[in-house]
Amino acid sequence: MLQTQDAIPVTQRAGSLTLADLFLQQVALNAQGTALQDDSRRLTYGELNSRVNRLAHAMRSLGVEPGDRVAVLSENRIEYIELEMAAAKLGCILACQNWRQSDSELEHCIRLVSPRLALYSARYRETLSRIEHGVERTIDIDAEYEGLLAGFPDAEPGNPPDPEVGLIILYTSGTTGLPKGALISQRAMIARATISRMDSTVLPGDTFVAWAPLFHMVSTDAVYGTLATGGKVIVMDGLDVPALVRIAAREPLGHLVLMPGMIDRVIDELEASGLEPMNVRSIGCMADLVPLDQIATVTRLFRAPFKNSFGSTETGTAPASRGLIPVGTIPASLAKEQSSHCVIRLVDEDDNDVPDGMPGELAFRGPSLFSGYWAAPDVNERDFRNGWFHMGDMFVRNADGTLDFVDRRKYLIKSGGENIYPAEIERVLLACDRIREAVVVRRPDARWGEVPVAFVTKGDDALSADDVVAHCRGRIASYKLPKQVVFIEYDAFPRSTTGKVKRHELEALLPG
Repeated sequence: MLQTQDAIPVTQRAGSLTLADLFLQQVALNAQGTALQDDSRRLTYGELNSRVNRLAHAMRSLGVEPGDRVAVLSENRIEYIELEMAAAKLGCILACQNWRQSDSELEHCIRLVSPRLALYSARYRETLSRIEHGVERTIDIDAEYEGLLAGFPDAEPGNPPDPEVGLIILYTSGTTGLPKGALISQRAMIARATISRMDSTVLPGDTFVAWAPLFHMVSTDAVYGTLATGGKVIVMDGLDVPALVRIAAREPLGHLVLMPGMIDRVIDELEASGLEPMNVRSIGCMADLVPLDQIATVTRLFRAPFKNSFGSTETGTAPASRGLIPVGTIPASLAKEQSSHCVIRLVDEDDNDVPDGMPGELAFRGPSLFSGYWAAPDVNERDFRNGWFHMGDMFVRNADGTLDFVDRRKYLIKSGGENIYPAEIERVLLACDRIREAVVVRRPDARWGEVPVAFVTKGDDALSADDVVAHCRGRIASYKLPKQVVFIEYDAFPRSTTGKVKRHELEALLPG
């Protein structure tokens, strides 16, 4: 059993802080205020706390102890967030399963963490039944959950956990191999909430719309931060663009998450519906992956700046998410501003600092950092070498301290002895108003070893492959010019849950 706060030295205990502490403060201050809301239900802070306590007692009765893993396979719903808060009170670790994965991937992710208990919704009942998951006790949220809660008291469960132990496991896909489980502590989650409120437009008490899957950090981090600071979480069962626009028209929001790959649909809905957002202080994320004309249009419609972010499951919104792109602007640069409460280095393959203007891998330190990959000692040894977490992302530091994202270190096109990072080419392509989407991959080449290939969605039916190359010529070095242009429909791009295009799946579409 992992230690609770009662088992650690009193001096250390007095300096600790848990998410349960912060949540209970909000319960005391605003018991009748809305904590969670969906299409049919509303829970006040007092009601949510009562249900979370009952759930915590129920889980304890089923043998769940601090440090034990509890798996959840479900769409976004109020019960999912109750599970997240119960984990914070008990000190167990909630392993959030990605329902978009294949059966074999799900089986790997569940078995990786050896859960004591698994909860699932009716929607994924059949999926779980197909998997040899090895979990002895499972609970159907739709059939068993309410009955389970009814049998237990709503008193505080006591024995608060050490905030340094694990809280949640979110899975990261990487570019090859099976998913890894990123273990995130209460300490890290509190730091993430603090940084987001220092560096962004989000304020205590703001409303957050949880439409993105709760198995992803963009929703889970914000849910914990919102409930720890007295805000309201509106729970959506996935992306429903008309419903999202209606919410923005009636609810003031600190920040509205808009992912790459959906923004054109939001623009179309706003223009077609005639609805005007009520008061959204900022929107968006990952500006590098969004066509620049879309950024200008959507910020103008929302009357709100666009978040020029760079973060990760492992680090939260840090290391570089402080910047905002002004309303109606097509930015000349997407340089990032370093986040608060972290320190970074840009290093070469030998962990030496690179000079300004040269690409280097970003190495990170800070309290928002996760606690390592579950059951992956070799990976942790490599990625946490020399006391820094190495993100695998290449950046260039500018003279003014801003950071230009180059690309993932592991996805590199080596052409004739030269290194080519796809994002260098994509930024040029996406600046063309005749191109709606563009992603660059590598293709084996007998002469050069590898060459870049551009997959492009037309914004102008008359656009030709020669036009695409001509647009790039003079804007990037000649050896970086696409050697082939493949036109595909926008919806044909294979994407992850964060909207990032899966380059290796595009490579598979190239002729052998």
